[in-house]
Amino acid sequence: MRVSFALLLVSALVFAGCGRRHVARRQLPPPPMPQQGTATSSNTERGKVPPAKSSQPAETEQDAEKNYRGVKPIYTETGIASWYGTVYHHRRAANGEIYDQNGLTAAHKTLPLNSTVRVTNLSNDKSVLVRITDRGPFVGDRVIDLSLGAAKIIGLYLPGTARVRVDVLESPKDIASGGRWCVQIGAFDSYEKAAQLKEKLLQRYRTAKVLQFTGPTGEWLRVRVFEDNKQRAYEVAKETRAPEGVFVVRLD
Repeated sequence: MRVSFALLLVSALVFAGCGRRHVARRQLPPPPMPQQGTATSSNTERGKVPPAKSSQPAETEQDAEKNYRGVKPIYTETGIASWYGTVYHHRRAANGEIYDQNGLTAAHKTLPLNSTVRVTNLSNDKSVLVRITDRGPFVGDRVIDLSLGAAKIIGLYLPGTARVRVDVLESPKDIASGGRWCVQIGAFDSYEKAAQLKEKLLQRYRTAKVLQFTGPTGEWLRVRVFEDNKQRAYEVAKETRAPEGVFVVRLD
């Protein structure tokens, strides 16, 4: 009896041990694959792109000043300047580069892209050389939007706006004539408001192309007139009323 019971106990332990080894070898299902669209990085937000190096060679402020010392302006205007930064930082500018708020660049509605201009704060006579890489400002009658870095140099950062003189020192294209032009309207606080005006413009200007797009500050409309003609763009802007603002913009 005792021998039989001992044999049965040993057999049970052996089989139990075999059962544990079998569980350890069992193949578990692979973990689920990550789903698209679940990234939380700020670079995945609409309209943003990862930071990238500028397509232009690096140049210090001192180098730029040396290169343009004594160069006479080919075009001059005065008006109110402002600055733009965080909302547009690391977004693609109108000339295709990635905007760096700490660089020395600016946005202008009508000067050819990649023009080099000197901006002088008329209240303190401080100046900075910047390159036109973007379009704007789309606020009232302001003439130029400086990068945060440029605004700090001429004492524009804290007050936010200042009266300035804009001297164009070099431009890749003719300023007075030519170019591709459009009318830009916005920013709308809702998609529906922009869509309603878009339909009205399509009915009024059948030869124009009206594009609705979402920018960092809301919905926008862009009216491309026939052959991107400058005179026709100004005519359309004059005939169009919108509380969000109507601006003539050069595309190139």
